[in-house]
Amino acid sequence: MIFFSQHLLAFKGAWRRLTASLLNTLLSLSVIGVALALPAAGWVILDNLQQFAGQATGTQQISLFMNTDANRKHVAEIESRLNESQPGRWRFVPRDEALRRLKAIEGMGDVVAGLSRNPLPDAFIVEPADTQPEAMEELAAVFRTWPGVAHVQLDAAWSRRLDAFLRVGKLAVTLLAGVFAGALIAVTFNTIRLQILAQAAEIEVARLIGATDAFIRRPFHYFGALQGALGGLFAVALVLGGGHLLAGPFGELVDLYQGSFTTRGLTPQHAAAVTGAGAVLGWLGAKLSVAIYLRRIS
Repeated sequence: MIFFSQHLLAFKGAWRRLTASLLNTLLSLSVIGVALALPAAGWVILDNLQQFAGQATGTQQISLFMNTDANRKHVAEIESRLNESQPGRWRFVPRDEALRRLKAIEGMGDVVAGLSRNPLPDAFIVEPADTQPEAMEELAAVFRTWPGVAHVQLDAAWSRRLDAFLRVGKLAVTLLAGVFAGALIAVTFNTIRLQILAQAAEIEVARLIGATDAFIRRPFHYFGALQGALGGLFAVALVLGGGHLLAGPFGELVDLYQGSFTTRGLTPQHAAAVTGAGAVLGWLGAKLSVAIYLRRIS
């Protein structure tokens, strides 16, 4: 009970210090919130971009075009190979169906009507289970060796560029998070240092009457953790607010392209992680500041 009462007393003292000067507290929380909100928003944007790329199944396809003189035997052999290899979902597009689709396109009806014969080949459309650029290129290379296949079409250039962009983006966000984490520790360090200087006389008296270093450190640790956690909540509010403002315009943009993409914001787990990261970084800044001060006066 003594242990819990001491921690409760330290927590209440830290809360009183936070509420004693609301203006300074709000300024500190805004700095911490922005420092945490920027990398959090970056991760949300990258997550949505990766989700959008995953839903763009129309470009995640490999088309196998048969020779124009291919017969039913050649088609059956390709079907058998696809069933055995199980590369993902696939469908067969007969040449007659392809011609009907081409005729249905606006402006192509007269062109198709003027053809003396169907110039289109039979085709297989494969949607690979593994849509990584390297895996799709390897799969396309295998398809090119199959008998009766005249051409394999794989538009993977955009996928490689997007994959590279996502890797660079994740690295940039990670570096940004590291920089802002250092800045958050520095802000907390300086705030706690000012708190210590303002209470230097009380600390000296407490040590003279037998207070331990742990007793002296505890209120400042709670102060740093509370300040960091509240800054994390402020960051969560910034990210959620920004996502709410952008949801409308982004939805209109998706509708223009006849898409059905739904944006994803911070989940409760991510919000808890941002808040917890703020608390840990605030506690670390307070711990460093108090440790340096106590070492100097020892």
